[in-house]
Amino acid sequence: MRLFCFLTLFFTLSIQAQFQISGIVTDSNNKPLPFATIKTSDNSNTITDVDGKFTFKTFTQSENFIVSYIGFQTKTIAIVENKKFYSVSLSQKTDDLKEVIVSNENPALTIIKKVIANKNNNNPQKKLSSFEYKTYNKLIVTANPDSIDGRIDSSAVYKDFNKKKINIDSSDYKFKEIISKQHLFQTEKVSQYQFGNNKLKETVLGTKIAGFKNPIYEVIAFNLQSISIYDNKYELFETKYENPISNTALGTYNYKLLDTVNIKGRETFMIYFKNKHKRRTSGLEGVLYIDSQNFAIAKAVMRIKGVLDISGIHEFDYVPNEKVWFQSNTTFKIVKGKNDDDIKILGGTIQFDGDVAEDFEPRKKAASDFTYLLSESNNFDIHYNTETPIKNPSLYIEIKDDASKKPEEFWNQYRKEALDQKSQKTYQLLDSLSVNKRIEKRLGLGRKIINGYIPIGPVDLDLKKIISYNNYEGFRLGLGGITNDKFSKDFRIEGYTAYGTKDGVVKYNLGAGVLLDQNTNTWLNGSYTDDVREIASTVFAVDKRVFKIYDPRPINISTFYKYTSWKANVQTKIIPKTEAVLELSRTYVEPKFDYLFNYNGQLYSSFIMTTAMVSIVWAPFSDFMQTPTGRTESDKRFPRFTFQYTQSLPNVLDNDFSFGKIDFKTEYEKKYLNGQKTSLLLQGGHAIGDVPITHLYNTMPNNLTKETIIQRITFAGRNSFETMFFNEFFSSQYVFFQIKHGFDRIKIMKKVRPSLVLVTRMAWGNMEKPEQHVGPTYKTLDKGFFESGIELNKIYKGFGLGGFYRYGPNQLPEFDDNIAVKISYVLDLGL
Repeated sequence: MRLFCFLTLFFTLSIQAQFQISGIVTDSNNKPLPFATIKTSDNSNTITDVDGKFTFKTFTQSENFIVSYIGFQTKTIAIVENKKFYSVSLSQKTDDLKEVIVSNENPALTIIKKVIANKNNNNPQKKLSSFEYKTYNKLIVTANPDSIDGRIDSSAVYKDFNKKKINIDSSDYKFKEIISKQHLFQTEKVSQYQFGNNKLKETVLGTKIAGFKNPIYEVIAFNLQSISIYDNKYELFETKYENPISNTALGTYNYKLLDTVNIKGRETFMIYFKNKHKRRTSGLEGVLYIDSQNFAIAKAVMRIKGVLDISGIHEFDYVPNEKVWFQSNTTFKIVKGKNDDDIKILGGTIQFDGDVAEDFEPRKKAASDFTYLLSESNNFDIHYNTETPIKNPSLYIEIKDDASKKPEEFWNQYRKEALDQKSQKTYQLLDSLSVNKRIEKRLGLGRKIINGYIPIGPVDLDLKKIISYNNYEGFRLGLGGITNDKFSKDFRIEGYTAYGTKDGVVKYNLGAGVLLDQNTNTWLNGSYTDDVREIASTVFAVDKRVFKIYDPRPINISTFYKYTSWKANVQTKIIPKTEAVLELSRTYVEPKFDYLFNYNGQLYSSFIMTTAMVSIVWAPFSDFMQTPTGRTESDKRFPRFTFQYTQSLPNVLDNDFSFGKIDFKTEYEKKYLNGQKTSLLLQGGHAIGDVPITHLYNTMPNNLTKETIIQRITFAGRNSFETMFFNEFFSSQYVFFQIKHGFDRIKIMKKVRPSLVLVTRMAWGNMEKPEQHVGPTYKTLDKGFFESGIELNKIYKGFGLGGFYRYGPNQLPEFDDNIAVKISYVLDLGL
């Protein structure tokens, strides 16, 4: 999702007002004054940014503007005709600032403490039992053509004194010509927000995206900035930061009282905040306007300046009847920032200036440097304490079926102002361009490729089935796919066939499914499979398909069992925040290794299993989106829980054994503001009854039985024991725990920026009926298995290296045998 929106940002280009003035405010030492107040004679106002720069736009020509900054003398600047840039220097006051609060401590700190103490009284989601409102949002990606250097305003071919032909590059000229007529990208959206029972739901009533007939749901769900200014974490462009008024904010931010400003007839304190910790990347900073009477937020300006310069502004109206400031407008803007690396986005390179020495000559500005994204939202039709019931409150976003089919009368009803000619042209030209260039079809193709498919007419070819390798089959060559919407939206056929060059056997699968309910993505499926599978492996039926260019762990596996299986199942998301599979199957199993199963004195070399299974994943903290095509997880959050229960059915379709299996998995991931990440995985299983070793647990080994460390170097798995040998341990019940902590990438050289990850894994288990398993020699995990390691991922071109050490009760006598060195590869489609 992030990748797609970055692509949108730089491939698609605020509506400029009639009069625009910009400039910079500094002190007598020429140092910028951030967040100085700028007021014009026609009552327009703005503030400078963190670099002291400002821009304000008015529809009437002002005679002057006033610049003020706490502790400095106010200055009035006359506006000169045709002058667009003003450099303003303020002198520091000699008299002391008259404090509004008498205190021995920083007055800004005193105010912020009162804001934190009164949050619940001022937060609409705490003070009000319910509310609802509508929002009109317009998002554009554009550029100001007047910002582009005049030297590129013409293109020509001319001769120098030596009569050599010289071509002037006209790309910037063409760029300026385009953005003078249209924006590069534009969307509109009308939503209804409802709050009740501590839940906020957005219902998208209408959506319009230039160049697309069908909505791009990733764009609709993309969270540019936090809706509430009172949450402990504030979000800008899908990155969360410590909120300057969170309960622990005083340890994170420095605060400074800048001024007192009148907003909506009420006096407010203007508080500047900045992260006090110096880090490689910039932290959150900005200005809070605090009501001097109730210490509520009347306006907020939040900003991050780094690779991208990102700002979010929240404006509020005071509601006397409810005694609360309620949000009225939000503005979100992204412009290019500074960075010393080139940033590549899907084959194109976006170039940023880095932190360089003073005598370094920066590169020439390109036209695209002036590109920016602007999103503005206006709230209206607001109702408080309505007690209106919310339909499907478990959904975070619901998109109406006809949202993308609204007539122009609908949009004219909700737009704050009519579309100007430039915006109208944007829809006309981009819609035409999309048809000519088949952009919508290409986007659909990109989505499928990311998931591992290539559409060929009515069939999506499965890229995962083309080629793979393991020690049993050798090279596995195959072909597979599934029908798409061109075939049918309500019925699908899928299948594959594969051939192993080492075992010389053909494998295949054929299945079909029918859609029972589109809203809950409920499908009834049936299939027949003749294939092989790794012994004692755990497969959760609800696990999402993950496409990888390669899957490293199976390369080393040599012990498989053959199975032929008939299956019927129902897949559904009918229960809120879950996905479930209910399945009945009959499977013939034949181990392809030296093994017999002793059941009541009878030895089985093959067997039949008829089972019923339920598998469910529950993500209670994730946000879900309901679209006309079904329900999707729009924001994945942790922890999430997976549960699976399998029960054999005695005396049904020649079932041989009676048993049950319980499997569970809990995942947790925490991302820190400094770029670090901690992930935890707790997984376990318990087999009850008479279960062959093919369906027990091997606890994910990934080490070869070779003599030297060099011979054992292979690719690392994701959650596997890198020092545990294949077929070394088997269990009928086990518990596995893994903790990973990744640090932010370390810059060694320009193109060498590894990510350090610390890993620890451990497992315990036992075998309840070892006498039933005749043939293989193995150990149990009664005393536990422990390994720790260090990964240096993405050292160069996605490749990395890791080292792991085995210790504890199952440590091997030879020191070298406890060490595993692994190669890692991470495909990074982002920055």
